[in-house]
Amino acid sequence: MSITVSKTRDVLVDVARQLFARMGIDRTTMNDIAQASQKGRRTLYTYFKSKEEIFLAVVESELDKLNRTLRDFAVQKLPAEEKLIAFIYMRLDAVKTIVFRNGTLRAKFFRDIWRVEKARKKFDRQEVEIIRNILEEGVREGTFAIPDAGVTALTLHYALKGLEVPYIRGFMGTAEAELASHRENIRHLIFNGIKITE
Repeated sequence: MSITVSKTRDVLVDVARQLFARMGIDRTTMNDIAQASQKGRRTLYTYFKSKEEIFLAVVESELDKLNRTLRDFAVQKLPAEEKLIAFIYMRLDAVKTIVFRNGTLRAKFFRDIWRVEKARKKFDRQEVEIIRNILEEGVREGTFAIPDAGVTALTLHYALKGLEVPYIRGFMGTAEAELASHRENIRHLIFNGIKITE
């Protein structure tokens, strides 16, 4: 794909994202996207056959940005224990920011979770890899004792996915004291578990 083709596609995706966020997906037409992008309907249909395709491209674009943010964070020089906890909250905050930045798109995001899941497959694999790398760093440091870093990374990934909606909706607290309490409890759960050790 040439740079010009890539730039045109990126412009169309960003314009669609803004329209979806402002007007909603159902009320945005292909014609709206063509007019707002100043590219014309023929150009739009060269890149996308349907609004569905553009929606998936918007979700993938947002997930690519999130993935870059997570990868940039994961290379920081921090002790693995500190990095893992910071990663969890940075990731939840980043997802929350993306969802709120996209306005009315977030309702569609939550309502049509299976379509979003299809677009998330690549991101999910990348996130599991990032978490596994952090866990393996901890094993090398002598901080973590993990029988299988891959399985543990997958488990943490799915736990984080399960926390997304409650976190975004503020069910995990919004006041500083509540957030600190949740953070400490999650730290304890990850590093100490729930069973009393002798």
